[in-house]
Amino acid sequence: MTIRLQNGIAARLYAGFRVSVRKTYGCMSRRINAAALILAIIAGSSGSAQADNFVILGFGDSLMAGYGLSEQASFPVQLEKALQENGHDATVVNAGVSGDTSAGGRSRIDWALADSPDIVLLELGANDGLRGLDPAQTKANLADMIEKSQNAGAVVVLAGMMAPRNLGRDYAEEFDAMYPDLADSFPDILFYSFFLQGVAADPALNQADGIHPNPAGVSVIVQNILPTIELALKRAQEKSE
Repeated sequence: MTIRLQNGIAARLYAGFRVSVRKTYGCMSRRINAAALILAIIAGSSGSAQADNFVILGFGDSLMAGYGLSEQASFPVQLEKALQENGHDATVVNAGVSGDTSAGGRSRIDWALADSPDIVLLELGANDGLRGLDPAQTKANLADMIEKSQNAGAVVVLAGMMAPRNLGRDYAEEFDAMYPDLADSFPDILFYSFFLQGVAADPALNQADGIHPNPAGVSVIVQNILPTIELALKRAQEKSE
């Protein structure tokens, strides 16, 4: 069984520091206060050694980063809270970069995997669709990230997306199909068909831009995807034994 020393503090501190650096260097709209994060973790720790504190890497774009939201309202924070309320000892690392494409994700995945997450929640492709990028290239980028994550020992959860309908029927069909195709190509991954399920196109659950979910919308996403993440945690537990 994999043992994480000091109640998982080392993993949490390192992951939190990496996110803080990434958001500062990448000129994101807000910065995580690493010092406050460290104090909060230490204050909440029992100080005893504990097994199986699982680290989930939320690897995505603005939907993961929490564009337009407070940190507490963001998807990674809400997901971590929901998991802990369900009795899971899990840390969700926010590795979302607003505006990121699948190519951008591919260029930084090695760096993100250096933290050895137990689970990678891969949420990318929406910006590829908004820009009308070639779905074949997006698919290749996602496949590369899946392979690298699996080679790093992580359980992979692939979150699907849907293309904007204003780009034409042919483009939308090709784009939408690449996610289930990837799930078929990588039978060991977990597939959540549409990250924005139950939220997309609902004005009550989205910000004024009609694209990014508001706090209530994020809560819906979290509740919908939660069973899939819990299954990923079960697989990670089995791998660690």
